[in-house]
Amino acid sequence: MKRTINHLMPGAVCLSLAVLAAGCSGSGNEGEEGEKVSVEVAVAQRQTIDRSLTFDADVRGEFEIDVFSKVPDRIERILVDVGDRVGQGAVLARVRATAIEQSLRQAESALVAARAQEANVRLDYERSKRLFNEKALSQQQLDGITTQLEAVTAQREQAEAMVKTATSQLHDAQITAPIAGIVAARNCEEGDMASPAQALFTIVRMNRVKAAFDVSESEIGFLKTGQSAEVRVKSYPDRIFNGKIAEISPVLDRMTRLGRVEALLDNPGQLLKPGMFARVEVRIGTLDSVIVVPRRATIERSTMGQQGGKDVVVRSFTLYVVKDNRAWQRTLGVSYVNHEVLALSDGLAEGEEYVTVGQNSLRDSVRVEITRREGQKQ
Repeated sequence: MKRTINHLMPGAVCLSLAVLAAGCSGSGNEGEEGEKVSVEVAVAQRQTIDRSLTFDADVRGEFEIDVFSKVPDRIERILVDVGDRVGQGAVLARVRATAIEQSLRQAESALVAARAQEANVRLDYERSKRLFNEKALSQQQLDGITTQLEAVTAQREQAEAMVKTATSQLHDAQITAPIAGIVAARNCEEGDMASPAQALFTIVRMNRVKAAFDVSESEIGFLKTGQSAEVRVKSYPDRIFNGKIAEISPVLDRMTRLGRVEALLDNPGQLLKPGMFARVEVRIGTLDSVIVVPRRATIERSTMGQQGGKDVVVRSFTLYVVKDNRAWQRTLGVSYVNHEVLALSDGLAEGEEYVTVGQNSLRDSVRVEITRREGQKQ
């Protein structure tokens, strides 16, 4: 048994040495050659770009008016529905007005009686005045009839006021549109009890609409009324609606530190509907002769940091620069960023090649194979 072991030992040692040598040889070759990562690159260039701010917005009608009933009674009839176009003063609904009609008839009857009484007293006054001029009536008697005339005149005026009040209340039983527009909401049915505290209809004027959005305190200083604004909605992705900033809130919300801004724009064909989600872009200037890279070429990271004693989200951007067929990661200094590009203040020099496609498969110093240079014909 010992002889067998002694006989096999030299062979086993030789085999182990051979495997080890082969392994070392293979490892050395892989380190020299490496596996290349295919990438596409572009050359860093200086450009002039527009600087803009982008906000999420809600589309609203230029005017959105809630319509209430002044008469708290049953709704007898509804004459319009959602989507109907109405003119200013058009009747939207009618409220039961039996009591008001009775009050109006009583007031009208009282007015007729007051006018008749005033006419009789006025005849007496004219007759008394003639007698006074003929010295057939004393001053005291004339003063008495004059006072009586003033009293019945006041009664007639009071009766006229009561008729006007009842007439106005009866008119209020017809719920009318305060502006011309489209019925955007109907919150009632026939037979419902109308309440002065509950809106029955909403009328929207849509020839022009507003894009309303909130702006942070760090950005609101860049905006001013009259600035041009470009509005996009998902319903018409290839169309830009042009408008202007019409209103900037003079105060910020104490809780959110945001201010409300509204852009006003024409609405041809009424394509923009109140309630739509919109993106508003406002150009606030230009940046001249800066290195610009597409945002898709960068790797973006967000971390939490401290600013002024408060937790804030800190964004950082990196990309890969290609030198001697190897990729090297760079941290970028960013002076401006939007959803498409970054304007750089540091991290990339003009003329350097940077990776635009394939960066997510890279690590620092890895070997790369350039399959395409942007701007170069294939």
